[in-house]
Amino acid sequence: MLGLMQHHPLLISSLLVHAERHHGAQEVVSRRLEGDIHRTTYRELAARARRMAKAMQALGVGGGERVATLAWNGYRHLELYYAVSGMGAVLHTLNPRLHPDQVVWIADHAEDQVLCFDLTFLPLVEAVAARLKTVRHFVLMADRSHMPAATKIPNLQCYEDLIDAQDDAYEWPVFDEQRASSLCYTSGTTGNPKGVLYSHRSTVLHAFGAALPDALNCSSRDAILPVVPMFHVNAWSLPYVACMTGAKLVFPGAGLDGKSLHELFESEGVTVSAGVPTVWQGLLAYVEANGLGFSTMKRTIIGGSACPPAMIRAFQETYGVHVLHAWGMTEMSPLGTVCSFRNKHLAMSEAERLALQTKQGQAIYGVDMKIVDGNGAEIPWDGQTSGELLVKGPWIVQQYFKGDGGNPLVDGWFPTGDVATIDADGYMQITDRAKDVIKSGGEWIGSIDLENIAMAHPGVAMAACIAAPHPKWDERPLLVVMKKPNAMVTKEELLAFYEGKIAKWWLPDDVVFVDAIPLGATGKMQKNKLREQFKGHVLPTI
Repeated sequence: MLGLMQHHPLLISSLLVHAERHHGAQEVVSRRLEGDIHRTTYRELAARARRMAKAMQALGVGGGERVATLAWNGYRHLELYYAVSGMGAVLHTLNPRLHPDQVVWIADHAEDQVLCFDLTFLPLVEAVAARLKTVRHFVLMADRSHMPAATKIPNLQCYEDLIDAQDDAYEWPVFDEQRASSLCYTSGTTGNPKGVLYSHRSTVLHAFGAALPDALNCSSRDAILPVVPMFHVNAWSLPYVACMTGAKLVFPGAGLDGKSLHELFESEGVTVSAGVPTVWQGLLAYVEANGLGFSTMKRTIIGGSACPPAMIRAFQETYGVHVLHAWGMTEMSPLGTVCSFRNKHLAMSEAERLALQTKQGQAIYGVDMKIVDGNGAEIPWDGQTSGELLVKGPWIVQQYFKGDGGNPLVDGWFPTGDVATIDADGYMQITDRAKDVIKSGGEWIGSIDLENIAMAHPGVAMAACIAAPHPKWDERPLLVVMKKPNAMVTKEELLAFYEGKIAKWWLPDDVVFVDAIPLGATGKMQKNKLREQFKGHVLPTI
């Protein structure tokens, strides 16, 4: 027997319809590349998204065809989020921080038909336009006054002209909720990037899960500023969560430096933000150097890579901003876990709660996870034994776009490539990437723990721990450190800093200081480049 309830497919357009009808006056604020602060509302944004959907149809974009973006976080990008997916096409967010050759490869692999781009990326598009095999139209996301007088880009359109040529008399089509909605590519640190093709159903369900109180805890009372780019896994779903909950949205554009972010936080009453640790380092450094604080910020979501305990302490103890340590992947839409407190944790000491917050947290509803040993046998949740982390759920990849890489699943579970522990309460902690773990004498050493300790040193700006070959132990830890400006830190001082914090045999065998640690397109440390740089490093003999 089937239930007798109405059936309405879960479509991305329904989120915008809800925001327009029930939170129509709520603001969407953007710092524009034109240099000003732009203000609109969900009601106005929804009308412009309908007009852009009609404009895309006028350009010949059909159902399932890919429309690419090269853009910062802003209201025009948000309009495309809803217009393209809502009309039944697929939004493909290209990462502009990639090498131009990678941008070309990904756009060709996706078979993008239209490329919409911000003013910042005009030189990049001019450099690659002739190499793009499938793109028929290029759209500069600006008004007529900012269009270039001369350009090498063929079929260049003006975004605002396309909007102005249409009215907003458009009904969002209704179709199967399993239809593809958006496309993101993995960072591709090994081999070519792979496409992750999300559906309307997976995206809406993910937004439900992300907004829950024990997840990102968003509501209409919040002002959300996504520092995480809209070209990085759909800005961790925040553009969808905001429309679902009616929250105010504040977009920083290209201004991701500490000064620019802090000004927006204060002027727009931001209560929630989200980004990777490297961005927050710049913000905290600016706030500290200028004796500033946060008047409205309540919490920040930190993910993308492990959040150092020193950063959690700085936000919470110095500035009163609660940290939500989160974890996920492109293949997971991306949210998998969030570290929020249970009632019993409120009775803990501050030190005990901080120790808990270094974990990536408990799975949100919709995600299941387990850890397995080298033979695939499930490992108990004791908080001590580590194994490879596997996940499954309705917003987790089943297969990569165009079948690249074959079937990635193992008995229905997606292997994340992360090594983790899970405690008896279900709180998961990433101890390493499987490819980054250091194997010393048959035992594993977690590089993340060693990095976190180093970054707690007052003179260290960033630290990465990699494996160096050792004649007896196979591999031993090599610590690569970038100092803070004008800091005086020695190898001996840094190694002494580890005393009493780890098992002695985990102590790094050597420390090297560098001017900069390479970061990838999503702000993560590129350990593969460090391993290549120091592959011939000779560890000191004892």
